[in-house]
Amino acid sequence: MKPGKLALLALAGLLLGGTVAGIYKWQRNLPDAPPEAPDPYSQLPDFSLPNIEGGMWHVAKWRDKILVVNFWASWCPPCRKEMPLFVQLQEQFADKDVLFVGIAIDNEQAARDFMDTYGIEFPVLLGEDQAMALSRQLGNRFQALPYTVVADRGEIQLRQAGEVLESELRPLLEKLIQSR
Repeated sequence: MKPGKLALLALAGLLLGGTVAGIYKWQRNLPDAPPEAPDPYSQLPDFSLPNIEGGMWHVAKWRDKILVVNFWASWCPPCRKEMPLFVQLQEQFADKDVLFVGIAIDNEQAARDFMDTYGIEFPVLLGEDQAMALSRQLGNRFQALPYTVVADRGEIQLRQAGEVLESELRPLLEKLIQSR
């Protein structure tokens, strides 16, 4: 090998070795990572929305319950598909501190018609734009419908964009009831 090529190879090796050593030393001198901050989305925020009867519904009044908060619209096919499950589970778990709350992204008449069609007897709130802002605050980045949040004593246990299946929701509710 020619002396010029050997010197070039030696120089490349020194540069590579120096770079690796420098990165290693730099990483060793990094300060420890700060302690992990609590997830700001782990708690159900305080909110109030008008209910279908015209009064205000305040989440603080129901914080001691297991809340299943479902954002829906009458024109949304997956919302229509999952609603019978919510009606059924509300009836089955009502005496176990479980409360379903529907938040309609709809006008009042469309929400009333939807309630009549599916026999909804749990609280239904009206929100439209305000409700979509709340759903974003609860982690619904893409403004998907339906969007469901389950919280136990204000601590969020589940966020679900799209249809919730019984095989997912029922075991979670039973687990939360058992842990009380």
